Amino acid sequence: MRQTNQTQVTEFLLLGLSDDPHTQHLLFFLFLGVYLVTVLGNLLILPLVHIDSQLHTPMYFFLCNLSLADLCFSTNIVPQALVHLLSQKKVISFIRCAAQLLLFLIFGCTQCALLAVMSYDWYVAICSPLHYSSIMTWKVCVQLATGSWASGILVSVVDTTFTLRLPYQGSNSIAHFFCEAPALLILASTDIRTSEMAIFLMGVVILLIPVSLVLVSYGRIIVTVVKMKSAAGRLKAFSTCGSHLMAVILFYGSAIITYMTPKSSKEHEKLVSVFYAMVTPMLNPLIYSLRNKDVKGALRKVAIRNFPCRLGTSQ
Repeated sequence: MRQTNQTQVTEFLLLGLSDDPHTQHLLFFLFLGVYLVTVLGNLLILPLVHIDSQLHTPMYFFLCNLSLADLCFSTNIVPQALVHLLSQKKVISFIRCAAQLLLFLIFGCTQCALLAVMSYDWYVAICSPLHYSSIMTWKVCVQLATGSWASGILVSVVDTTFTLRLPYQGSNSIAHFFCEAPALLILASTDIRTSEMAIFLMGVVILLIPVSLVLVSYGRIIVTVVKMKSAAGRLKAFSTCGSHLMAVILFYGSAIITYMTPKSSKEHEKLVSVFYAMVTPMLNPLIYSLRNKDVKGALRKVAIRNFPCRLGTSQ
């Protein structure tokens, strides 16, 4: 599966996470379970927010955008990874690889921006509750969501362009389970410093700036929560902030390690990418939505509406 130095690579071989058949079968069932939870969790959020008028708030509007990005992000990667775990020929064409890279970056970068927007929304709700409705108007919410998607598309186009503009005329074996910029750049047949610098600068825009905004927002939230007189209110707020920060640190931290730090071993990078490519899209609906009492109430109302007899019997 190697090309000559004069021939442009037309397909890539994805080496995956392991070449051991038993490990591959174990990973298949593990990734399948993660993907099913991701799809079910995010698909549950979207219609639920649409149906229940009590969820027509800025927070759930942003959560719907995050769920859509998570769903597309995971679907762009996991199904192909599942197929390759059970197949002998783990090949992807150059065009499909380019498309996967572009879509991966669009939905991943959009998530980065949306998490920062959601932290700002949470900050306004906690720290300025009396001015919340005048600050977070629907016009502002639409602008913030549109800006998040636009920034994701812009950064992804830049990163993809600087990755694919390079000639690939040598080895076509990608030490990864999907097409990602750092893994592809290693195979380029020319100097990659300009492309690495461009990707690093885009990382500052879509990773470091948003995570800084998130940390500032949650820092101010914590200061406000500490001043609360109600112990129960403080405990509830700290529990919510803690779970949100865990998701944020997991996603931003693993992405920053991959895109903005000196390269470590290929095996280490592949394991780190599992967290932001598979784990966080599964955790987001659980952390941000399904633990929320408003969402639980909406689920209960839908269940009573559709299965009244069964629920009445169980009670």
